[in-house]
Amino acid sequence: MALPASQYSVLDARRIERVDDTTFKCYVGQLKFFSWSVEPVISVSVTVEEGGCTIRLLGCKLQGSSFVEDINNKFSATMTNVVRYRDYVPDSDSGSDSEETDGAEEAATGQQQQQPAVARKEIVSDTTIQVCLEVPTWSSFLPVASIESVGSGVMQNVLNVMVPRFLAQLQTDYALWAAGDESRKPVGEI
Repeated sequence: MALPASQYSVLDARRIERVDDTTFKCYVGQLKFFSWSVEPVISVSVTVEEGGCTIRLLGCKLQGSSFVEDINNKFSATMTNVVRYRDYVPDSDSGSDSEETDGAEEAATGQQQQQPAVARKEIVSDTTIQVCLEVPTWSSFLPVASIESVGSGVMQNVLNVMVPRFLAQLQTDYALWAAGDESRKPVGEI
């Protein structure tokens, strides 16, 4: 994540397309709701910052049936995903993975051994999404809460698909880089 966005590997070129040095087009994949399906296609910019990056939504288009695509002119969305890496600090109430020994006994025998500290990192993602939708007049019989619920479900499904995919690709890219592969080649083709 500390690399300039222009050097990011597009590991799954079937799902992520590089537009320019800092802009990417992401094909979320088909989502099914009731009797229709939708595939969100989003454009995002990536700004590399100290300790991570910020991903901002530039645009979102829905692909699918004509009903679904008609919605494109009736909604707007904003999204910011702040991704940071930091030192891992285990929860204090989660317990220890190793067996505890009596420290006084070890100190008395002089056999206490120091274990080297291993620096572990964790990735934290904080995502904010806002969607504004013009409710069609023909849907006046539907409660607004139902429409909001469906919209929230769509956005939650997008996040449930995209964030784990992004983190898995980041892990794979890191493993390739750590093994000495600096080719930055995508795995699949569009």
